[in-house]
Amino acid sequence: MPIKDSELILNPDGSVYHLNLRPEHIANTIITVGDPDRVDTVTKHFDAVDFKTHKREFHTQTGTYKGKRLTVISTGIGTDNIDIVFNELDALVNIDLETREIKPKLSQLNIVRIGTSGSIQKEIPIDSFVISEYASGFDSLLHFYNSEHIQYKAISNALMEHTNWFADKSSPYVVKCDDVLLQKLSSERTHKGFTATNVGFYGPQGRILRLPIQDNDLNDKLASFNFEDRPITNLEMETAGIYGISGLLGHKALSMNAIIANRATGEFSSNPKAVVEDLILYTLNKLVD
Repeated sequence: MPIKDSELILNPDGSVYHLNLRPEHIANTIITVGDPDRVDTVTKHFDAVDFKTHKREFHTQTGTYKGKRLTVISTGIGTDNIDIVFNELDALVNIDLETREIKPKLSQLNIVRIGTSGSIQKEIPIDSFVISEYASGFDSLLHFYNSEHIQYKAISNALMEHTNWFADKSSPYVVKCDDVLLQKLSSERTHKGFTATNVGFYGPQGRILRLPIQDNDLNDKLASFNFEDRPITNLEMETAGIYGISGLLGHKALSMNAIIANRATGEFSSNPKAVVEDLILYTLNKLVD
């Protein structure tokens, strides 16, 4: 049965509504970045860029790096944007946009996030790289989908008990990266991490400017949590949504984090742009290796 116009919205040129993309515009391997300006920071290393488009915060470029076709797309900040980007990327490869029907044979994308993050463990220093093996989402995105089969309930239950989780907040969900991508992009340069995906930058991450927060000790509770030798290592705002939606749709996903702050020590990188640039080149070369 065709998907209704109101559910899968297309632009007059046949592209998906928010991303302004058609199927031929994207590669099988996709790099996501939060900042639209970071798309150029990645693709400046490409041998060639053969496609560019942008709409709102969603900037996309597709080209080749060392002979491998890659797409780079900005998602903006937050898991609400991840819901848009990942559903529309999936529609590009797994829904016939002319008939509006799901294809009988589904395709699988490889999706790698390159982003910045803050460590909450003293042992993970600024200017290092963390690969998120697991992620816990403090948003409610995954609870809107039939998703319990990809969640790690034992971990999320232990986390809520350890932190004395405030009942009015959304229950955390825990999801995992793709093991093949994890192995491919890991090295002696990377730390294996358990990432907390927050719903905001200030209060939700324990920052206080003028507004008091509900739990002043939450970051300390998160830092002291450890489930079967898996401590929470870092905070950011997209990874759990990426793993959740990718897992539900059958795509492979991995999150690469440039650690530019250490909340435990109060340090901030003296040159965050250089750290991100280093992670970009590291990821690109690992993807084509």
